[in-house]
Amino acid sequence: MNYPTFFDNLPTITLQDPLSDFLGTFDNGIIQFSYLDIVKSAGHSCPTVSGAYLTALKGLEALYENETPVRGNIYVSFKSEELKGVAGVIANVITHITGATKQSGFKGLNGKFSRNNLMEFNAPISSEVTFKRLDTGKTVAVTYDPSSIAGNPKMQELMGKLMQNVATTEEKKEFGELWQERVEAIFDQRDKVITIS
Repeated sequence: MNYPTFFDNLPTITLQDPLSDFLGTFDNGIIQFSYLDIVKSAGHSCPTVSGAYLTALKGLEALYENETPVRGNIYVSFKSEELKGVAGVIANVITHITGATKQSGFKGLNGKFSRNNLMEFNAPISSEVTFKRLDTGKTVAVTYDPSSIAGNPKMQELMGKLMQNVATTEEKKEFGELWQERVEAIFDQRDKVITIS
């Protein structure tokens, strides 16, 4: 499986999952997610998927500081409606990492380890997303804005050719490379595109 090499150099997200520990899935329930894991799940790499990954990465760092985030102990709120824009794509990435779901997730064992009812949309918040610890009530707000990281101007022309099925093999490859260059730039400037409050 070939993919852009910069994926391997991106920070990973480590969590402790009590359910995984209980069921003997991972030693001590320690789980690590990479951007590549998320790309496999989403099926592609784009500014939205990378932004969702960075939102979780930076949000959990701020929420837990020097502690390991606990999967299933995190409540996620979205300002947007669930079916509006890319909210669903972002939510899927964050669900993959935190385990939090609206209603469809695991309902627990004897009142423990539940993952459902840990996500809401159309929440009365000022940021795009908030993460809340269920044990302490601490909340952090996260906003992602990649508008300052412009793509190569040539991408628009190449995308037009691709959409019209007139692009050459070389142009198709070039478009993909330019697209991923912007994703890499977003990661490189993650402190510029992510705001925590």
